[in-house]
Amino acid sequence: MGTPIVKILVASHKKYRMPADDIYLPLHVGAEGKVDEKGRALDLGWVKDNTGDNISRLNPGYCELTGLYWGWKNLKADYIGLVHYRRHFCIRKRSRDPFDNVLTGDQLRPLLKKYWVFVPKKRRYFIETLYSHYAHTHYAEHLDTARAVIEEQCPEYLSSFDRIMKQRHGYMFNMMIMRRDLADSYCSWLFKILFALSEKMGDDSQLSFYQGRYFGRVSEIILNVWLDHQVATGVIPADRIRELPTIYTEKIMWYKKASSFLRAKYLGKKYEGSF
Repeated sequence: MGTPIVKILVASHKKYRMPADDIYLPLHVGAEGKVDEKGRALDLGWVKDNTGDNISRLNPGYCELTGLYWGWKNLKADYIGLVHYRRHFCIRKRSRDPFDNVLTGDQLRPLLKKYWVFVPKKRRYFIETLYSHYAHTHYAEHLDTARAVIEEQCPEYLSSFDRIMKQRHGYMFNMMIMRRDLADSYCSWLFKILFALSEKMGDDSQLSFYQGRYFGRVSEIILNVWLDHQVATGVIPADRIRELPTIYTEKIMWYKKASSFLRAKYLGKKYEGSF
């Protein structure tokens, strides 16, 4: 058996510095309908997510998931991954230049002998469960409706859903690297749920642009549900999942992040932007 082919999509909606390693494929997400200042189709110089089998038009609500869908339907690789233009996996932080710390193919390939799935290190909320944090910062109805969809489509996942909602930690950011067969299984499950969620939610035009991106946020949480069920049923042994550190290439506004969280939790002020 030869060296596994790995392709990690780097989702971006604008021109940005990209990792040089050939395991990465920059992908223009939300490309459908985007034009430059001269009215021409916007060209960032990368593959666009409105080619082949795609859901690029759904990007305002689905965020980077239009990139995941594109990769699922159009990429040929043994491992498929998704990261963001500003957030990447790493093994260790050894340089002030964050791009010098981005996970490389040389670092990843030896790990493929043991691990089938790679996810970010758990984000811990401490004073919130995954459900309560979402309910305070967004709208609980999104998760409640997702649960109803899961109950209809795949009730065997309900126990995992309820367990994950009570956790105070989870794998976030819609970042992962998966063996192809597992990526196929996950994406088939995920997008069937999200399409049904859209039908059940109906008209959500009253939501702000930021809050309207809830399909991407719900998917962050239910990735944990899918993984929990795979482990519980023995499809993916727990020791085949590897957590990796992440790096953010821009300055994080911790004060704004903390103050916005407290206003959401105690004053009912929903999030209206990233930090």
